[in-house]
Amino acid sequence: MSLTRQEIEAREKQALAPYAALSSRSRGRAFPLEEHPLRTAFQRDRDRIVHSSAFRRMEYKTQVFIPHERDHFRTRLTHTIEVAQISRTLARILRLNEDLAEAIALVHDLGHTPFGHCGEDILDRLLRNNGGFNHNRQSLRVVDILEQRYDEHPGLNLTYEVREGIVKHETSVEIKLEEFHPEENPTLEASLVDIADEIAYNAHDIDDGLSSGIITFDQFRKTPFYRELDLAGAAKARLSLDDRRRYALVRGILDLMVTDVAAETNRRLDAGNITDLNSIREAEEKICAYSDSTARIVSQLKEFLNDNLYRHPRLTGMAEWAGRIMEKIFTCLTCDPTLMPPRFQEMLRDEEKEIVIADYIAGMTDRFAIKMFEELS
Repeated sequence: MSLTRQEIEAREKQALAPYAALSSRSRGRAFPLEEHPLRTAFQRDRDRIVHSSAFRRMEYKTQVFIPHERDHFRTRLTHTIEVAQISRTLARILRLNEDLAEAIALVHDLGHTPFGHCGEDILDRLLRNNGGFNHNRQSLRVVDILEQRYDEHPGLNLTYEVREGIVKHETSVEIKLEEFHPEENPTLEASLVDIADEIAYNAHDIDDGLSSGIITFDQFRKTPFYRELDLAGAAKARLSLDDRRRYALVRGILDLMVTDVAAETNRRLDAGNITDLNSIREAEEKICAYSDSTARIVSQLKEFLNDNLYRHPRLTGMAEWAGRIMEKIFTCLTCDPTLMPPRFQEMLRDEEKEIVIADYIAGMTDRFAIKMFEELS
């Protein structure tokens, strides 16, 4: 016999921690929606995200390496799936709402441009007179405006908690919207997605970097944090220099970070006397975090990747190439907006031209942008 929504909600109340976000106590949606008999509000959000066009397009958007260079490099979609899996693991360990954590993880990169972070930097520069570009803000536009799948309302009409997770996803650019009470912390589910995102890209960028040959095991062994990772079981010298060694290293890094975050978060929950969701929202200290020792390792690891991978000529060359593509498309569309599909041309009635063009370009896959560039050249 199948479970009803009410029974699932009752199980949440019984099994989850008192500070977890319960689907039955969601702050709701912008457009009221009749509850589903079998799925909770957060489950419906997850499903709406997965079935969206923007989610499917992430399969052909760059994470770090251009996907067509090699079939097994991460794409924006595979990165998102890894973040969702880590988020679910942490949510389960911490007795949080797995459905909410998964939904926030699956939605967190919907607004990303083609060509990875360099694409975002390029659009940010092109929109410098229009408030710049930020992928979190763009993700909110995607789910609130750009996805059009329902007659009853614009966008996907997601719950407050999932949309809050988009807006309060930690980046160098802070987004403050009064709707989301800037003085409040987000749910703990949203916070763990932030750290799951970092765990995922640190681990898989090492994996892809080693696979590409841009970074080597010899370089890695010379880093100040290698011994600490080795002692944690992340890299074993007895393994041969092949894919298995790389896999062992990545597994060890993931295990170290996820285990540490779970332990440190539990410690902070106890120390902060966190007893309910309001305690999470009002907490002065960050609750979901690494321990000091692991935070140091993560910082050194990110510095290593920045110096040896992200700034490598092969990747900086790709950034320059992507810049030429996106600037050409942006310039041509600015001169002739009729090159955009009709729905984007209709948006020009209410939105600034540059913002609509950015909406269109940000939604492109790498290969679509390349094709358009070639047609315009």
